[in-house]
Amino acid sequence: MLQKIKIDKELVRERFCRTLRSYGCNAVVQKTMARELMDMICLEKQSAVFDRVLEVGSGSGLLLNELLSRCTVKEYYANDLVEESLPCLRKVIARFSVEKFHFIAGDIESLDVLPTSLDLVLSSATLQWLDDLDDFFRKIYDHLRPGGIFAFSTFGTSNMREIASIEDVGLSYHSLGELEILASRYFEPISFREEEQRLEFDTPEDVLHHIRKTGVNGLLRRSWTKSRYQHFIAEYRRLFSFEKGVCLTYHPLYCCMKKKLS
Repeated sequence: MLQKIKIDKELVRERFCRTLRSYGCNAVVQKTMARELMDMICLEKQSAVFDRVLEVGSGSGLLLNELLSRCTVKEYYANDLVEESLPCLRKVIARFSVEKFHFIAGDIESLDVLPTSLDLVLSSATLQWLDDLDDFFRKIYDHLRPGGIFAFSTFGTSNMREIASIEDVGLSYHSLGELEILASRYFEPISFREEEQRLEFDTPEDVLHHIRKTGVNGLLRRSWTKSRYQHFIAEYRRLFSFEKGVCLTYHPLYCCMKKKLS
C-alpha cells in the first residue's frame, strides 16, 4: 500500500540546492510545463504587461525566462525555498528589462510578509511540495488585486507512478478536479487541463540518474542499500520495460484563474 508522507521541507531544500546546476539540462518536462503555463497566461492577458508579479518556486529560472521572453514586467518578486538559487535568477534577469527585482527566500507557507496588489502570481512544478493548498490559495487571494491572474502548473495523481509502485512511497498529489474545487473558493476559473508525458530511458539506472539530477526525490532520508538498489532495478525492468528501454510517467496539471472583481 502506497505510503503518503509528510513533506520534509529541509530535505526538499537540500536536494534542489544540490541540483541547481544540473536542473535546467535534465528537467525536460518542467521546461515544457513552463512554456505551456505561459501560453495560458498570454491567452488571458494579451497586452502582456504586468506591474507587479510574484513567482512561487522560482528555482533556476525556467519559468522566469519564459515570462520575460513574452511579457513586460515592471516589478518582479521571486520566492524560493533554496536561497542559493538567487544567482541563477539574476543571470536571467540580466538579459531582460525589469525595473525592480526582489528575492524572498523561504517556505511560502511560512512567510508572513508578501507583496500586495499583485497583477500576476505564477508557479510551475512547485505546488506538489506544499502541505496546505487551501491556506496557500487563501494567501494568494489576499495578495492579488481584483482581476489579477493566478496561474500554476503542478503534478497529478499518476505522476512518477512507476517509482511509487516499487518504493511504496509518494507525494499526496491532487487530481485536477480537486484543485478546481479548492481554487474555486477564492478564484474565478479560466482554464484547467492535464496531460501525461512518458519519458523513455535506456535502463532503470538512467531513470535514477534523471531523478537525482532534477532533485525530485526529496521525499525520504533513506539510503540506497545494495539489496534495495538491486530490487528496484530488477522490478523496474520487469514492470516498465518496452521495446526500446524503460519509461517514466509525468502527469502535469495546468490551472489559470483570476481574482473576482467584487
